[in-house]
Amino acid sequence: MRREQVFWGWGEPGAGPSLGEHAEDYLRGEIGIDGGVVSPPVELDAVRLSEPVLDAALRARLEAIVGAEAVRSDREARVLRCRGKSYLDLLAQRAGACEDAPDAVVAPGGHDEALAVLQACSEAGVAVVPFGGGTSVVGGVEPLRGAYESVISLDLARMDRVLAVDERSLTAVLEPGLRLPEADHALAAHGLTLGHVPQSYEWATVGGCVATRSAGQLSTGHGRIDANLVAARCATPLGELATLDAPASAAGPALRQLLAGSEGVLGVITEVALRVHRLPAMRRFEGWLVPGFEPGCDVLRALVQSGTAPDVARFSDEAETNFTLAFAGAGRAAGAFVGRRCLLVCGWEGTPESVARRRREAARTLRRVSARYATQRVGREWVASRFAGPHLRDGLIDRGVMVETLETATSWSNLPALHDAVHEALRGTLAGCHVSHLYPTGASLYFTVFARADAADPAGQWRALKDAATDAIVAAGGTITHHHAVGRDHARWLADEDGDLGVELLRAVKERCDPAGVMNPGKLLPD
Repeated sequence: MRREQVFWGWGEPGAGPSLGEHAEDYLRGEIGIDGGVVSPPVELDAVRLSEPVLDAALRARLEAIVGAEAVRSDREARVLRCRGKSYLDLLAQRAGACEDAPDAVVAPGGHDEALAVLQACSEAGVAVVPFGGGTSVVGGVEPLRGAYESVISLDLARMDRVLAVDERSLTAVLEPGLRLPEADHALAAHGLTLGHVPQSYEWATVGGCVATRSAGQLSTGHGRIDANLVAARCATPLGELATLDAPASAAGPALRQLLAGSEGVLGVITEVALRVHRLPAMRRFEGWLVPGFEPGCDVLRALVQSGTAPDVARFSDEAETNFTLAFAGAGRAAGAFVGRRCLLVCGWEGTPESVARRRREAARTLRRVSARYATQRVGREWVASRFAGPHLRDGLIDRGVMVETLETATSWSNLPALHDAVHEALRGTLAGCHVSHLYPTGASLYFTVFARADAADPAGQWRALKDAATDAIVAAGGTITHHHAVGRDHARWLADEDGDLGVELLRAVKERCDPAGVMNPGKLLPD
């Protein structure tokens, strides 16, 4: 089994960046935290666990399928797969509230074993929650039992192989438990890369990205994971569902896109064929300062609609620009230089000639709105710190800070109104936003929210804010999720997006693939 994250936070103990004094000083002034550690996590031995409930005959059957060593009920295995990495998840884990931990962790070694495990659990009436990297921030891996007494966590860590690489067709067939850094390391030997870089990159798995229709920091240039999905193989309680790896087909609705975003409610994805990309000869990242949020949105729209958008475009509003500078420890001189401008980070990958040409075209468009070039150093610093956020969150929660994110997407015409509506719903917090993931018709909005945690009910504090923000998103015409997926947290708003008939259609597909209803109860579909 691979190395594990700490059960109460992000990453391995002692690994990754920590919260600096300048960030703590900034938050003390902005939201009134006291400073210092006020909310430490409990030790593993102090975590509250219920006794595992798993029928002895079923356990023996599972051990016969995957091997006795791949069926675990020890404290560490159960606690590590109790939840994902949302603020609400971390609050519960840090408090040691793991009474609902899975009764066992079962790790199949391949498709056939996964299929046999699902069939056994379906027949026995035991809920199954697929588990990849455990990075869900929407309750996607919470071990809900539904109508059943027992639940297992189906850990895909052993299914981590690169099965095939087709350098001529630029495709690769991968198992679902392969973490993104490991996939890129293996592909680099062929001069290739996935080109998929979410902020959860360090721990996210290939299968998890497909199951949640993930987007990455390079998705403007390379496309979302679902746009790069060529074929998929899925084990369901009723049997195998697999699609052909043809580059395109008119043979009815695309079943591979039904598996993309299925979030484990139909079955478990066991293999994926993805379009991959050649390793770039050159990468260039740089910063620009744009005079205002709406002018920045207009220039990004012009870039993507003219086919000249950077591969990475991350545009922060004024509030996010301010706290980005503060967290980076920028001094007064930097603050004076930025003023009330908004920070745009642009990145290009490819041959030196293509990077130079596309960068030149983008710079010409940016200067038309009086954007000011802010050097490559800004871009390089962003690249160096782009995975820091999840690590810093642990230190923030230590200090009594409520910190969480939410995201949406809408058309260019509606983007400013949606931005303002969500900010209004988050009134009373320190909230910043950036635009990213550009499309010809619109873009995503990603909000980061800070507040002093309510000591009496920090979970209720965030739930109220998230409900208000999601209601505002729905009312303003945005999607309930651009790339975090639906999980448990967004399920009750799914009908607002897909309509009642759409939800019933998805429910009918689930009932056909999972007639006993054991697959990931309580996720994606509303109750």
